[in-house]
Amino acid sequence: MSAIPLAGRNAIPLAGRNAIPLAGRNAIPLAGRNAIPLALRWRSIRLAVFDVDGVLTDGRLMLAASGKSSAIESKTFHVLDGHGIKQIARAGIEVAWISGRDSPVVTARARELGVTRLFQGAGDKLPVLEAILAGMPGTSAPVAGRADAAPHANAARFESVLCMGDDLADLPLMRRCAIAITVPHAPAAVKLEADTVTRAGGGAGAVREVCDRLLHALGRHDLLDQAERAC
Repeated sequence: MSAIPLAGRNAIPLAGRNAIPLAGRNAIPLAGRNAIPLALRWRSIRLAVFDVDGVLTDGRLMLAASGKSSAIESKTFHVLDGHGIKQIARAGIEVAWISGRDSPVVTARARELGVTRLFQGAGDKLPVLEAILAGMPGTSAPVAGRADAAPHANAARFESVLCMGDDLADLPLMRRCAIAITVPHAPAAVKLEADTVTRAGGGAGAVREVCDRLLHALGRHDLLDQAERAC
């Protein structure tokens, strides 16, 4: 199970933000996070936040003429990702999708997977996540030995959050969360802020990689091996 394929900078000694002393995340008040081993941060996760376009999908938008003033939009999701999201939810992990676009297709997919924390049309994603955390009990206990949570009121809560995004709009979240993950097609500026880059692309199993890694860290191997109908 330890060989679950999460490509990324932590597997390449000279890659990623840890090789760049002035990387963006280290400039924020939660810079002390890098003193906590990544394996320990995985075990602290209680909320997984996913962007939609480019993470749960491959980022492409397919528009078809509807004969009316507006076009019909379609997106493609992967069943592997759907299964992973269902399994981490069964493990007690809260799941949220925060998207800059507004799409009824995304609403339908979230409903299929039982994702109730769906926020669309979010131009600024950070306040959305702050509002989610404010309404979540049990996410405010600080990590033992940490003295760097102030001055942000939600700092300790952010230490329980995993964020997965693929573009610049996701950077404010990635810089604040305990674990930041991106996908291979992400811009260089996003990859520099990420703890890990998945091997699979967005919409092609990247979310499943992350979910499996999280279940492994939580010791929920029973859910890793549990089959289910297509998601």
